[in-house]
Amino acid sequence: MDVYLPIANLSVNGLWIVGLGALTGVLSGLFGVGGGFLTTPLLIFYGIPPTVAAASASTQVTGASVSGVLAHGRRKGVDYRMGLVMVGGGVIGAGFGALLFNFFRAIGQIDVVINALYVLLLGSIGLLMAKESVQVIRGTTGTQAKRRRHHPLVANLPWRWRFYGSGLYISPLAPALVGVVVGILTMLMGVGGGFILVPAMLYILGMSANVVVGTSLFNILFVTIATTVMHSLTTRAVDIVLVALLLIGSVSGAQFGSKIAVTAKPEVLRLVLAAIVLLIAFRMLLGLFYEPDEIYTVYPL
Repeated sequence: MDVYLPIANLSVNGLWIVGLGALTGVLSGLFGVGGGFLTTPLLIFYGIPPTVAAASASTQVTGASVSGVLAHGRRKGVDYRMGLVMVGGGVIGAGFGALLFNFFRAIGQIDVVINALYVLLLGSIGLLMAKESVQVIRGTTGTQAKRRRHHPLVANLPWRWRFYGSGLYISPLAPALVGVVVGILTMLMGVGGGFILVPAMLYILGMSANVVVGTSLFNILFVTIATTVMHSLTTRAVDIVLVALLLIGSVSGAQFGSKIAVTAKPEVLRLVLAAIVLLIAFRMLLGLFYEPDEIYTVYPL
């Protein structure tokens, strides 16, 4: 079933795009990530221009996050106060990211920047997650994991607040700064930022594991709404037909993923996520250096 994408200016298999949306929806509910870290690269591999893929993926992540937040909210797995602080930082970061996006596109380097960011961030985070997951499964860090608290630098920040949902007494500056970084990445890469946000909440902020996924999705929901508006007003790269196809699959997929997350072992989930992240990073690395046999091809429509 071929569907024409007006902004991307090409035809795609509609069923394949819906299936991709379902896959990212499952990841959204399962890991607390928006799924954009997988959606954008796969759309690029399929042939969608990187600028359209990044802008449209961030819009699709919004729909997947709505479904995930509702599912986790019913189980009281969302720290709304912490989420609102990170959303404030995320909106500021998205504005700064829009300026960077337009700058790199103006000098003709936005495609390279998007690919390089994926290789750098996904590679480093995937390795860290894989290392800890293997250690926990082997039982070498079981006692340390229970005692994890926020990073010492976070403890030194002023103006502490109580975040009852997370069981923390820390400065709101820490989650706000995390939100700024996630907002920039969301704008540049079309990701929800969950693959950065979840490890940051666990290892930097020291949040309770039972609210990390839901709070991550809450933040992603509002930050991706802001980036969608900014993309629509500045880059004009959001393909609404592509977004609609992705949303059809992602909304139902997020509900399915959230149900699995309740029963699965966290360390096993992190290991699976790490493997997926590393595979995507490796494929993006090949794309940076692989030189095709032909620079372009011509074929009859």
